[in-house]
Parts: sequence; structure tokens; C-alpha cells
Amino acid sequence: MTTPQPVNLEQKFGLFAEAWSPKVVGELNGQQVKLAKFRDEFIWHAHEHEDELFLVVRGTMRMSFRDREVLVREGEFLIVPRGVEHCPAAEGEETWVLLLEPASTVNTGTAGGERTVTDLERL
Repeated sequence: MTTPQPVNLEQKFGLFAEAWSPKVVGELNGQQVKLAKFRDEFIWHAHEHEDELFLVVRGTMRMSFRDREVLVREGEFLIVPRGVEHCPAAEGEETWVLLLEPASTVNTGTAGGERTVTDLERL
């Protein structure tokens, strides 16, 4: 067993540049802690079986739902319940987001498509 070490988010975010490609930085109880950079808008999608937590580390995220939009600012988080269709976006500049979700979660949910990342890089 390895000795637990702190994870420096600034350093980990500095290891990649691409947007919408989550990186795994930790795992616990079947959940993964992922980091992602958001630029512009993603795609509309839902997750049938998984809830998702979005914690904004830097910038502002706009989460669109079919009936409203929510701004999530630096230091705030939003939980999207399973089955709720949503579309995340960076509001303005690049946004850094920490995600906490089950390891089975696919970034594009039921939508699939070219933005689907199946083999997540571990940092």
C-alpha cells in the first residue's frame, strides 16, 4: 500500500492543455476524481445511472438544463442528478473543473459521439 500524498491541483492542471478530455487524479470507493478543462460548449447529454459533481477550481462554468441555466463560479460546485440532461460550458475564458463521479461514467453519457473519451489518462 502506498502512503497517501496530497494532490496539487494547480500542478496537475498544468500537465495538460486539451479541453473536454478528463484526466483521473484519484480514486475512492468506486468513484474517480477527474480534472477537465472546459472551453466553449460541450454537448447535450445525460447519464442514466450516475450522478456527477462539478467543482469549479478556476473560472466560471455555465451548466445548461432544458429549462434553465446555472452559473457555477470558482470555489462552487454543482451536482447533476442521474438522468438529467445537461450541457456544460466555459463561461468566458477556460474553466478548470474537478469532477467526482463513478468510475463507470462516460463523459458524453448517452449521447456518445466523437467527444467520447473511453481510455482516461491518469496523472
